[in-house]
Amino acid sequence: MSVFKTSIHGQHLRGIPRIKPAFTSTFSLQLQKRPLHSPRPRDLNMAKINTPIPSLKLNDGTSIPMLGYGTGTAWYKTGDESTVDRKLVECVKTAIGLGYYHLDGAEVYKTEPELGLAIKESGVDRSKLFITTKVMHNVGDPVTALKTSLKKLQVDYVDLYLIHAPYFASNDPKDPTNNDPAKLQKAWAAMEQLKEAGLAKSIGVSNYLIPDLESTLKTAKVVPSINQIEFHPYLQHGDLIPFQKKHGIATAAYGPLTATTKAKPGPVDEIYSALAKKYAVSEGEIALRWTIDSDVVAITTSSKEQRLSDYLRAATFKLTPKEVEEIGKLGLQKHFRGFWGNKFTEDNKL
Repeated sequence: MSVFKTSIHGQHLRGIPRIKPAFTSTFSLQLQKRPLHSPRPRDLNMAKINTPIPSLKLNDGTSIPMLGYGTGTAWYKTGDESTVDRKLVECVKTAIGLGYYHLDGAEVYKTEPELGLAIKESGVDRSKLFITTKVMHNVGDPVTALKTSLKKLQVDYVDLYLIHAPYFASNDPKDPTNNDPAKLQKAWAAMEQLKEAGLAKSIGVSNYLIPDLESTLKTAKVVPSINQIEFHPYLQHGDLIPFQKKHGIATAAYGPLTATTKAKPGPVDEIYSALAKKYAVSEGEIALRWTIDSDVVAITTSSKEQRLSDYLRAATFKLTPKEVEEIGKLGLQKHFRGFWGNKFTEDNKL
């Protein structure tokens, strides 16, 4: 049982320092006027206020919003990419309208056309958006792959381009050519070329472990700006993040809500519940805030407008250092990987 204790009285948003992000995105938070001490309803009415989304400065000077909208997971296409999913287009437009200016896509998701349509139809100036996409199937030629992605996205450049995974040689995790250092180095050299050509403002990697980063860094002229990985209390990656910090590589998280969705019940349930009451938010918002307060960019998604609006409350408060530490300690009591399980051994704790 957790020894964490907290008072839920009179703590909501008091004494919290104002966040001053380098990125200028703001979002519209939707609140309902209600009597003092009444229960917080889930069907909130719309009353907009502007709150800045915090940002993280990468090693190349690029500022990335620390809360992004993802077009993978539930949106992942298995069929014909040419068939437009209008529901996704509308959901992305809704997200942009709420203030999610950090948009995360990938070649393998097959949703770049929808992302491009949503960006165009939103009417938001390109310069205000932070667009990420990733290469995997065509990693042998990232320059050509990115040019194809740019056409689908209907933009001239992306803010961040990632190698989606180091295990791109085949679908067999036991294939000895997977994670081959020479292939990783060749792929990264091509990434450096497209950055120099101005096709991507920043370049990084995804799903890399320490050996993959070490191989890449041996020949890299440009240090990867970020590594996007599955990250939550039950998958904290041991020495990986300290290794990245040592080399100036930031971290982004997919699956930051895993402890509140796929991995229940678990050792962080009690503290998430207590903190949700303390800050008058949901457990999902606590999960997102823990990610941000761990200096990790959080990528989330939903098809529900109200839920997306709720998630943005993660930018309106901060956990205390003790709360961040306690969640991390409790999370170490359980190991859970929600994605790419076939690419890692069962006892892999990274």
